Amino acid sequence: MENQYCETDVLIIGCGIAGGTAALRLAEAGFRVTVVTRAAELHESNTYYAQGGIIHRGPEDSAELLAQDILKAGAGLSNPQAVRILAEEGPRILQKVLIERLQVPFARRADGSLDYTREGAHSTDRILYVGDTTGQAIEEKLVQQLQETSNIQLLTRHTVVDLLTPAHHSRIPLDVYEPLSCVGAYIFDQESRRVRTCLAKATLLATGGVGQLFLHTTNPPGARGDGLAMAYRAGSRIINAEYIQFHPTAFHHRYAPVFLISEALRGEGAKLVDENGRPFMQKYDPQWADLAPRDVVARSIYHEMLERGTDHVYLDLKSYMSADKIKERFPSIYAQCLQYDVDITQDLIPVVPAAHYFCGGVWVDRYGRTSIRHLYAAGEVSCSGIHGANRLGSSSLLEGLVWGVRSAEHMIRELPNIPRFDPKNVPAWDDSGLHETSDPALISQDISTIKNIMWNYVGLVRTTHRLERAIGDLRNLSLEIDKFYRRVKLTDALIGLRNSVQAAIIIAEAAWANRQSRGCHYRAS
Repeated sequence: MENQYCETDVLIIGCGIAGGTAALRLAEAGFRVTVVTRAAELHESNTYYAQGGIIHRGPEDSAELLAQDILKAGAGLSNPQAVRILAEEGPRILQKVLIERLQVPFARRADGSLDYTREGAHSTDRILYVGDTTGQAIEEKLVQQLQETSNIQLLTRHTVVDLLTPAHHSRIPLDVYEPLSCVGAYIFDQESRRVRTCLAKATLLATGGVGQLFLHTTNPPGARGDGLAMAYRAGSRIINAEYIQFHPTAFHHRYAPVFLISEALRGEGAKLVDENGRPFMQKYDPQWADLAPRDVVARSIYHEMLERGTDHVYLDLKSYMSADKIKERFPSIYAQCLQYDVDITQDLIPVVPAAHYFCGGVWVDRYGRTSIRHLYAAGEVSCSGIHGANRLGSSSLLEGLVWGVRSAEHMIRELPNIPRFDPKNVPAWDDSGLHETSDPALISQDISTIKNIMWNYVGLVRTTHRLERAIGDLRNLSLEIDKFYRRVKLTDALIGLRNSVQAAIIIAEAAWANRQSRGCHYRAS
């Protein structure tokens, strides 16, 4: 394969709110930025599918109050310093970037003031929203600005194979003794089927989450653990990987894909009910009931299903909101459910928990720096410690925004002092030993196996025996996938399979090592 070479100041892997805002800030400061996404469209990211909203500062709110809510939801594992940064800086950055610069059309009251709503475990109204497609509205504005910025190169249908680290890839043998650093990445062009060697002074991982490792998830196809696996192979520190938040309410229908039924419905008064329409959350959490933290609600649904021998429960919105208001407030959810003959203005909504958010990830400090020099991470792939053992609703978009901006600001200060790595010392990508053509059926079967193992053994309720079975099965599968990878020509699906099994092992081993139930990591034994 002919090697292609490119050079940039900053390489950003991912195009959601974290990667996009970082790119804009760096470009504004005059640096050359290359943004890479494996998707065909720039907007395709976890951000685009976020329904509920983003935390701002409500009329009866304060940084202290927000910090208290985040810390309480995090079940004692949140990083107080990171929480304080988010609570104090978040609303100001949101105002400057999303409202003033991008002009995201957040809902407003009749007098023109911002409209605020509330979600589970929030003690006041503080969440901005755009109907039930908040992430889409943010992402569309973000992509528009990226496309209009001349010193940002946008590469779609490009999949990162591995991060470039001199300790692993340099032609100079003695570089193995140097501290770990990142100088770019090998990037697979899905159309030309060639691998680019992209060198950068700094690299930002903003690849999103891991939901696609599970059988049922609210995440889009790209959330397969790419960034987590790449960072791990490069030697980056990974923390809190056992904390997978399961969203309590994903649409359940035999012939429908899983999609999110936003927590905002419960924020507006909807209640979880059994098949007879009887609310049940009060018996599991008398204080918060339907607005309890997500881990509590998800496990309550799990226990309710076990007790009743059902594979789902229901959400009742129709009894608490008028039909016209439902269509106005939740137009996307209304339309999606109606495709499967569920009219949420008249019917109960069948729901089931689904893998939703990765609270752990690549360790980062308050500036988004990882344990590898010149490698940053922001958004769901990272772990700043804000979410602790359980994420507070609508905090993820704000974290991606704040850490995207903070990592960019740190790079702006550091980039002038970072020397460029000599391209002569980076070996070209070598595919001379890859002779076989990838078999989609084999990849599909392996992905299905990973999803089932993770759902059944590393899901909502975990036990020692289940986790031991998961680790054994995943390690055996990993050996077969590694053999497959070393003889088959690259495809995006093959790269994703390799990353998925690695990410799954990281999560399963972290869950096995932690015998204490906390937040969204629940050990029954």
